[in-house]
Amino acid sequence: MAGETSWESHSVDDISRDIGEFDTFSELSDTLNKEFMAVSLDLILPDDLLERILAYLPIASIFRAGCVCKRWHEIVSSKRFLWNFSHFSSHKPWYFMFIGSNEPTGYAYDPILRKWYLIELPNIETSNWFITSSFGLVCFMDNDSRSTLYVCNPITKLNKRLKEPPGLKCPDYSALAISVNGISHNYNISVVKSKQVPENFFQWDLSIHIYDSEMMMWTTPLKEVLTGWRGGDDSVICDGVLYFLIYSTGVTTENRHGLIAYNLMSRLSHGLLARSFIPVPFSLTCGRLMNLKGKLVMVGGIGKQDRSDIIKGIGIWVLNGKEWQEIVRMPHRYFQGFGEFDDVFASSGTEDLIYIQSYGSPALLVFDVNQKQWKWSQKCPVMKRFPLQLFTGFCFEPRLEIAP
Repeated sequence: MAGETSWESHSVDDISRDIGEFDTFSELSDTLNKEFMAVSLDLILPDDLLERILAYLPIASIFRAGCVCKRWHEIVSSKRFLWNFSHFSSHKPWYFMFIGSNEPTGYAYDPILRKWYLIELPNIETSNWFITSSFGLVCFMDNDSRSTLYVCNPITKLNKRLKEPPGLKCPDYSALAISVNGISHNYNISVVKSKQVPENFFQWDLSIHIYDSEMMMWTTPLKEVLTGWRGGDDSVICDGVLYFLIYSTGVTTENRHGLIAYNLMSRLSHGLLARSFIPVPFSLTCGRLMNLKGKLVMVGGIGKQDRSDIIKGIGIWVLNGKEWQEIVRMPHRYFQGFGEFDDVFASSGTEDLIYIQSYGSPALLVFDVNQKQWKWSQKCPVMKRFPLQLFTGFCFEPRLEIAP
C-alpha cells in the first residue's frame, strides 16, 4: 500500500541479532554525497560524541541507523546509548489506530516524521480491550471478565502478564489507568470497578484496586456504595492522584457528570463523594481524561441544547484546583472535516499532543497544546471496508529504554 511502512519489532536485546529486519522502517532521503560526508565525519568522531548525536534522531530512524555500519549498530544497541536517547531525544506521542475490531494489528502515527507504521501489538486480542499508557508502557485489560491484564512496550514488544485484580467479578463498568515513574521505571496500575446493587438502580458498589510493580501485588484501598452515581470507563493518574468520571443515575439533575479525585498517597477509605467530588462543565459526551505533563485535561463533546446526544462541538478543558478552565474549542471547519458526528468519538493525549478521531472514520486530528495549533495527520493507510466499521485507537510515548 502506498505510503505505508512496515515495522518489524524486537526487544532491545534482540536488536544486535536482528537489526537488519528494521531496514524498511524508515526511508531516509540522503543523497550519495551526503552519505559519503556522513561516513567521513564518522571516522573522526569519538564514540561518546557520536552517541549524543544519534540520540537526537527520531526513534523511527534509530533502527535504520543501526544498519549503516558495525560501529553504529553496536552504539544503538548499547545500554549507554539507551540512556542518552531517553534523556536527549524528543518523545512526541504516537497514535495507534486499529485496522479492525478483531485484529491486534494497526498503524501508529509518528507526528515528527508524519508517517504511519504498521505494528502488531502483543497479547491484546481485540480492539475493544481497555487500554491505557504512560511513559512508553501500555496496559491492556480484557473487556469480558476484566481479569486479564498485560503491560507491554509496543516498540520493543517486551511484555508481562499481571496477576488478576481482586474485587468484583464481571463489574458493569471498569476504568483502567497506569502511571510510570520516569526515573525508577516502577509503575502503578489502577482499576476502578462499579457494579449495580441488586434490585436498586440508584446504588452502586464501587471499589478501587491498585497494583504496585515494585511490590508486585494488588491492594484494595477503598470500597464504597455510591447513591445516585455510578462509575464509568475512563480514568487517569495525574501527579499522584487518581481521577475518574462518574455519572448520575437520576437522583440529582444538577449535574449529569462528575469527577472524583482520589489521592493515592493518603488513600482515604470512605467519604469519596463528600470529599472528592468535582462538577464537570456542560453535559458532555465521550468525556476523556488525560495527563498532559502533570496537568489534568479533559476532552468532551458538547451536546446541542435540545438534543444532548448530538454533538455541536468539541471542547478541551484543564483542571485548576477544583475549577475547570476552557483551553480551546475545535474550530468548526475541523469539526465539519470529520463528516457526520453522532455521540461517539475517540480522543487520547499525553505530553503536548491531543489526538481526536471519529469512530466512523480513520481521519485523525492533532491538537498541539503548546502551540494552540490544529493539524490533520497524514492520511492513515486504514481503509473503511464496510459502512458500520468503527475505528478506535490510543496514544503512547515511543521509548526504547523502558520495560514492564
